[in-house]
Amino acid sequence: MTTSSNPMFTRDRFLLGTFSSNCSSGMTVTKVPERWDNSFDNNLRLAKLLDEAGIDFMLPIARWIGYGGETDFHGSVLETMTWAAGLLAHTQKIAVFATIHTAANNPVVVAKQMATIDQLSSGRAGLNIVAGWNKPEYEALGLTLPDDHETRYAYAQEWFDIVRALWTRDTHFDWDGAYFKLKGTKGLPKPFHGQPPIINAAGSAQGRDFATRNANFLFTPTIDLERSKSEVAELKDQAKGVGREVDVLTFSHVICRPTEKEAQDYYKYVTTDNSDWDAVDNLVRLQFAHAQSFPHDLLALIRDRMAAGHGGFPLIGTPEQVAEGIASLADAGFRGSTLSFVDYVEEFPYFRDNVLPLLEQRGIR
Repeated sequence: MTTSSNPMFTRDRFLLGTFSSNCSSGMTVTKVPERWDNSFDNNLRLAKLLDEAGIDFMLPIARWIGYGGETDFHGSVLETMTWAAGLLAHTQKIAVFATIHTAANNPVVVAKQMATIDQLSSGRAGLNIVAGWNKPEYEALGLTLPDDHETRYAYAQEWFDIVRALWTRDTHFDWDGAYFKLKGTKGLPKPFHGQPPIINAAGSAQGRDFATRNANFLFTPTIDLERSKSEVAELKDQAKGVGREVDVLTFSHVICRPTEKEAQDYYKYVTTDNSDWDAVDNLVRLQFAHAQSFPHDLLALIRDRMAAGHGGFPLIGTPEQVAEGIASLADAGFRGSTLSFVDYVEEFPYFRDNVLPLLEQRGIR
């Protein structure tokens, strides 16, 4: 069941959100002094700006240790469930997601936490499910990350089956599964109006099977638009094969300036001149070792893009060029994209005033 109060379920526009504002430096692995300060005050300022501008959602990254380097990229991270609760309490229209690792969070607890923040926001909460990829984080939590994707996603499936049962069943029930043994459990309150929107990022065959069977949105990078166009079509067909409709989201990094030269000069300043390359290399190495979210045949080609936006699709140039880039994502079949900035609060107003009107003119927003 969907809900009319959650903007993720609207069908009249290309969805736009922000990504990773709960993390230090956001999505930009740079040493520049103006890189994003992820204080809650800054996140609240950003949430109110986005809410007033009609942006659809905010999506956080759940992290437990940083990536090292001079800046310790993502060394400071606001926990996502409490972050979402705080932002939802101070906004009116925008959806805010919590990003939850299945192996580190009990499903009975998460079901109640999500129902609670969905109630306090009148149906604007969302859940981003992570089945696990970053082995050092699991070691920091004292957990063992299974090496095989089959086990990770079998566990995640049972985990989400329990969450969904708590959201939908009206009576107490027992659960005798492979990974969970529950006795007399029941979920109250329920979410505000049906199941909140579910996001899952997946690159492996097992992950994409999980996403197409369970999520409303599959989250995936855009390395090449032509390649993405065929992948989006394949994913949507895969979902239809199990009787579901799943939309595909991607993520983008914005450097928007009045002239192309200004944008490119700032891009060079942030990346070539000031990237935290040790942190970039740690990030790329971990992606190769543990993750399937990025196509491994292309990962070695995008080291620079990792520095500029954690691998996000580059939207670099004038407002017209940035709007054209967003239109190209819509044309490729994506349902929406997240946006990141070097400094979200300082840069978003220029995007709001100069790019959003162009998207409205194109009928995208």
